[in-house]
Amino acid sequence: MKNYDAIIVGTGAAGGIVACVLAEAGKHVLLLERGPALSFSDVGRDHLRNQRLAIYGHNAGPELIGNPRVFVDPHGRSRVVKPHELEYHNNAACVGGGTRVYGAQAWRFHPSDFRMASKYGVPHGSSLADWPISYETLEPFYERAEWELGVAGDGQSEIARKRNYPLPPVPPSPHTVALQSGAQQLGWTTSPVPLLINTEPYGGRSSCIACKYCVGFACPTDAKTGTQNTVIPRALATGNCELMTSASAETIETDDRGNVTGISYFVNSSTTPRRETARSGVVIVSAGAIESARLLLNSRSSFHPAGLGNEYDQVGRNLQGHLYPRAYGLSPTKVFNGIGPGVTIATTHFNHDNPGIIGGGMLADDFIKPPIDFWYDSLPPDLPRWGMENKRFMRDNYTRVMHVRGPVQDIPNPEGRVTIDDTVRDKWGIPVARLSGTTHPATVDAAEFMRERGEQWLRAGGCEQVWSTQPGLILSGRQHQAGTCRMGNDPKTSVTDKWGRVHNHDNLFVIDGSLHVTNGGFNPVLTIMALAFRSAEYLARLI
Repeated sequence: MKNYDAIIVGTGAAGGIVACVLAEAGKHVLLLERGPALSFSDVGRDHLRNQRLAIYGHNAGPELIGNPRVFVDPHGRSRVVKPHELEYHNNAACVGGGTRVYGAQAWRFHPSDFRMASKYGVPHGSSLADWPISYETLEPFYERAEWELGVAGDGQSEIARKRNYPLPPVPPSPHTVALQSGAQQLGWTTSPVPLLINTEPYGGRSSCIACKYCVGFACPTDAKTGTQNTVIPRALATGNCELMTSASAETIETDDRGNVTGISYFVNSSTTPRRETARSGVVIVSAGAIESARLLLNSRSSFHPAGLGNEYDQVGRNLQGHLYPRAYGLSPTKVFNGIGPGVTIATTHFNHDNPGIIGGGMLADDFIKPPIDFWYDSLPPDLPRWGMENKRFMRDNYTRVMHVRGPVQDIPNPEGRVTIDDTVRDKWGIPVARLSGTTHPATVDAAEFMRERGEQWLRAGGCEQVWSTQPGLILSGRQHQAGTCRMGNDPKTSVTDKWGRVHNHDNLFVIDGSLHVTNGGFNPVLTIMALAFRSAEYLARLI
C-alpha cells in the first residue's frame, strides 16, 4: 500500500490546480480521476452526442452504462437517470473534468455576491448566507488564475481591478455591434466576455482558430484552457504527482479513532478491475458538488454513521447551479458570420440592486449553436417543429437570430440536495447520488426579471420579432453545480471552514464548487479556480 502526502479526488477546475501547487511545493501527490484522459478525437464533434446537447449521449463521460443517479421531481416521484439525461445534472468525467469541454467564461464574482444575506436579508425557506471570506480576500487569487492560466478580456463592468487581463478579448461580430448599440440606447454598461481561451499564443499553447465548436466540445488547437493542458502537465513534470485514471473513489478511509487515513478506490484497468487503498496525510475531495457530497456521505463508519462531515446533516444540502433565462430576436439583417466561439459581449448592469429582486444576473450573447441545437433550443414558440414552415424558418433565419442569455443568482434552498440511494448502485456497487428538491422561488423571480431585460435588449438592438424562455421552479445544479459542502464558521450550518477543511477533521478538505455559499450571477469556474489556488497554497504550508 502506497503512502502519499496528499490524495486528490478529481482532476477538474479545482483538483488539477491543487495537484499542481502541491507537487511544485515538493509534496508527493496521488491524483485520482474516474474517467479517462481523452484526446481531441476521443471527444469528437457529434452534434447529437455532446456535453451541451446530449440527446442521444455525450462526449466526455461518464460512461452511459454503470453510472446511474436517482432524480426526484418536485412532486416526489423518483426515477433512475442516465448521465446524458437532463435530470442527471452531469458534469464531464475525464482528465480536466468540465474544463475539457466547457465554454470557458471566466467571470469574477461581484463583491456583493459574498455578502448576499447581509445585503438582502434571508428569504423565508432559504439558506442564504454570507461567505466567511470577502471579495478582497479572493481578489489576488482571481488575478493569479487569470494570469497563470490565461484569460482573454477587457475589464469587467462594475468590478474594480488592479490588473487587466493578459490576453485581448475575442473580436466582435455583427451581433456584437447590434447589441452594443442597443445597450447604449438603454444606458446599460457592457464589456467583452472574459474567456479562458487564448486569443494569442500563451503558456506554450496556440491561439483560437475561431471554429464553430466550443462549448460542449474539445478545442482542436488546445487554445481553450483546461486543467488537462495547463496545471496537470506541470504537476506531472515535477515527478511528484501520480495520475491514476479510470479510478472511482469508493470511500474515504478512517482509522479506529475515526481519523481520515486515505482513500479506497476501484481501478477499471484493461486487465482485471481491482480495488485499491492508498494512505495519505491529507485527503482533498474535488469531484464536483454532487460527487464530492456523495463520497463524503458514502464514507460511513461507527464514528461517522451519517458520513464524514455530516454530524449536522449539512453535507449535500444547498445544491445550486443557475437558472438561465434566455431571449431570442430576429434581426432584419444577417448577424451570424460563423466565426466562433460566438460569445462576445455582456452586461453586468443587473447583477444587484434591482428593485424587488434578490440579486440578479449577467446577460451575454451565446456560443455558436450547431443547427440541431438551434432547432431544439431557439425556435419561436408558435413555429411548427416539423414540416415545410419549419424548414423555411431554419433556412432563412439561422443566420438572423440573436441569442441573449445568462445565469441569475441562485438563492439556496436547504431542501435542494444530494443524498445517497442505497437501493441503486453503480457498476462498482457504490450507492449512487439521489437528487431532490428545487431552488428557492426568489431565484425564479430574478430569472423572470432578467428574461424581460433580455427581450428589452434585443428590441433595442433592432430585432423585429422577440421571444423568450423562462425557467420554472426546478433543481438547478447541472453544469454549474455548487454549494453542497459550503464553507462557513459554524459547523451547524456549513461543512467546511474558510479553507475548505471539513469541520472536526484536521486532514480532510473539500476544494471545488461545493464550497460556494452562493453561486454568483456568473459562470462559477474562475471562482472555483481562485479558491483552489488559495486553499492549495495554505495546504502546501500545512503538510
